[in-house]
Amino acid sequence: MFYRFADPLALLGLLIIPFFVAFFWYRKEKRQASITFSHLDLIRKTNVRSARWSRYLLLGLRMLAFAGVILALARPQSGLRGEEIKTEGIDIMLALDVSSSMLAEDIEPNRVEAAKAVAADFVQGRRNDRIGLIVFSGKAYTQCPLTLDYGVLLELFQEMKVGMIEDGTAVGMGLGVAVNRLRDSDAKSKVIILLTDGRNNRGEIEPRTAAQLAASYGIRVYTIGAGRHGTARYPVDDPFLGRRYVQMQVDVDEEMLREVAELTEGQYFRATDRASLELIYQEIDELEKTEIEVTEFTRYSELFHFPLGFAIVVLLLEVVLANTRFRKVP
Repeated sequence: MFYRFADPLALLGLLIIPFFVAFFWYRKEKRQASITFSHLDLIRKTNVRSARWSRYLLLGLRMLAFAGVILALARPQSGLRGEEIKTEGIDIMLALDVSSSMLAEDIEPNRVEAAKAVAADFVQGRRNDRIGLIVFSGKAYTQCPLTLDYGVLLELFQEMKVGMIEDGTAVGMGLGVAVNRLRDSDAKSKVIILLTDGRNNRGEIEPRTAAQLAASYGIRVYTIGAGRHGTARYPVDDPFLGRRYVQMQVDVDEEMLREVAELTEGQYFRATDRASLELIYQEIDELEKTEIEVTEFTRYSELFHFPLGFAIVVLLLEVVLANTRFRKVP
């Protein structure tokens, strides 16, 4: 909150006060006392010092009242600044693969945990966008519908794990469920970020068919292939020997993922480690920026009634004192 005068030039009226005071002193110095009394008893009973100070007090009250009127004419105001934010948010569905191959450790600590952590950071960096989560493996379902409650969404990220759905890689189904969640959205921009480490081998919908459906609804798809080239270390739990590691062939269907992205005017990315995955999400974040229009405004409240009320009270006090306690002796 701040304060201002709407008509500050009116404050120049305060410069008149010194002239009033100077004129008062000038008249006081020039005035010659000449009063005729039949006797001096009344004069002796009069407190001359009190009478002198009464003139100063009444003059001071009159000047205070005048100053209050000048301040009221200057229209003091209190102001409160604020801003109105208009935003056209983006609806984003994250479709993440939770098949068993996502346990491979070529992306530390493993593919699925890295995907969860980086996607969670992406969510925390967004503002005013609705974001949802699709998980898929042998089947696909909605883990979280579109929401602005990022806290709930982040909690559901923690519940994601390999084995929560029957195994397999139904890329087309994951993409199809995400499209179904976005098709009725009236957002300015509709986006799907799909991450997988394999090729489509389950489900009733082909990835290309789902991509064509996404394009028909104006949905842009960014695809991410997760995994290094060649082989990756994969954990195997043996009931007799315990956990051991084997080398698994990385089998990302880059051709399919690139075609899905191109059909929807999106982009395909390859994440071979945690750092490259983070850079991919940063690039997508830059590509899909929410437009925010900020309009600043200021609300003013008039305060002139305070100095005006003060001036009236002081003026009334001056009149009352001048006609009672400090009344001039005739």
